[in-house]
Amino acid sequence: MSLDHTADRIPATDDPFDALMAEVMARADRFGHRQHIHLTWLAVRRYGTDTATAMISNGIRRTARYAGAPQKYNATVSRAWVELVGHHVASSDEDDFDAFADRHPALLDKRLLAHHYRPSTLATAEARSGWVEPDLKPLPGTGEAVV
Repeated sequence: MSLDHTADRIPATDDPFDALMAEVMARADRFGHRQHIHLTWLAVRRYGTDTATAMISNGIRRTARYAGAPQKYNATVSRAWVELVGHHVASSDEDDFDAFADRHPALLDKRLLAHHYRPSTLATAEARSGWVEPDLKPLPGTGEAVV
């Protein structure tokens, strides 16, 4: 009989973002793009896309500030990734992140947003501080083709 002791390695916290981050990092050596997508997948599955958008955005902004790099936070990028993951979560039934990632490999390409946004758009103060609509192709679920 195999027991999952993942919960034993996750520190108790009142902050859902911190708890999800600890869960993701229990299986990782570093926080790269795949871990970001994993974190977002967990948040969307457990809390829904709207709540996950605020949770991930606030958590990433706080983490960037704590790391001394608040300029790295981009509100549009954070929300767009949650929207993309949320769209794919809504159309799949995988209970395992690796299976989800295998089914939706485009999400593991950190250049995916370049299909929807010009780099110059994402670099604006407006995109960094708030939501800016895609200027190349709408995100999936908004009436256009799916990635």
